Amino acid sequence: MSQEILVIVLPVFALIGLGYAFARTGILKESSGDALGQFVYIVGIPALLFKTLAVVQLGDQSPWRLWLAYFSGVAIAWFISGLMIRKVFGRDARAGVIGGISSVFSNSAMVGLPLISSVYGEAGQVPLLIILSVHLPAMTIAMALLMERAAAKDGMAEKPEIPALLISVCKNLATNPIILAIGSAVVWRTFSLPVSGVFADVLGRLASAALPVALLSLGTSMVRYGIRGNVLPGVLLSFVKIAVMPALVFSLSAYVFQLPPLWTAVATLTAACPTGINVYIFANRYGTGHAMSANSITLTTIAAVVSTGIWVYLLDLWQMG
Repeated sequence: MSQEILVIVLPVFALIGLGYAFARTGILKESSGDALGQFVYIVGIPALLFKTLAVVQLGDQSPWRLWLAYFSGVAIAWFISGLMIRKVFGRDARAGVIGGISSVFSNSAMVGLPLISSVYGEAGQVPLLIILSVHLPAMTIAMALLMERAAAKDGMAEKPEIPALLISVCKNLATNPIILAIGSAVVWRTFSLPVSGVFADVLGRLASAALPVALLSLGTSMVRYGIRGNVLPGVLLSFVKIAVMPALVFSLSAYVFQLPPLWTAVATLTAACPTGINVYIFANRYGTGHAMSANSITLTTIAAVVSTGIWVYLLDLWQMG
């Protein structure tokens, strides 16, 4: 069983490793990695989201229980990590927010989609894409609200006006390709429009290209991060990300919200994915926590080669039991 899991999981991270090797040796220039990332973010992943969400059948399953299980785990892990950064390491409130999101923001698009597709096939894509459909807006809004509140607490800014802040964040999200793809899929479903013929074929080709290119793109981008100062906070945040948060999401999914086994497994494995690059973007935007976020991205991506395989194995044991 463990060998079978290795055969499934290892190719996903081998592509990340290839991307890193190509960038490190100069076979791919940094601009090439950026171009690959743009394709994935603007074309590939939106095509996959639209293709799946426009026709997906949920049966009698409600997405609300899945969202509640997953994001309750996010909230608890975020609170634990933020408290640790502030109380144990004596950092300010803004650093606490960056520490929190570094331990909960899963790279669910670039790693989650290829990984879960390899392990659970197209059936596994459905609950993952349901999570993805609200992941970015939910995390971005939470990040903006908490960071503005933290900046005021640290004396770096005045207390934010929540309505104006929400309007600003929503305006930015309205032009996001992933959000546009989700909105278009909702409209498509509402009017029962078909996804067939040449349209379906083109979408399918773009979507199938998205997953391997996403992994290569992630690998090339890893050259920018590496391990920086303040390693211990990054190590502890990484442990929360790949161990504590998945355990929380599993417990909530299986025993509190009683999701179906496949949805529980997908939610848990999504939570176990490494930290997403968006976290470093947030750190840059707010001017704090650069080392924490970079270390979390690098360490969780390296550790995920083993940790995701362990989680797949544990989830298989649970489902067989």
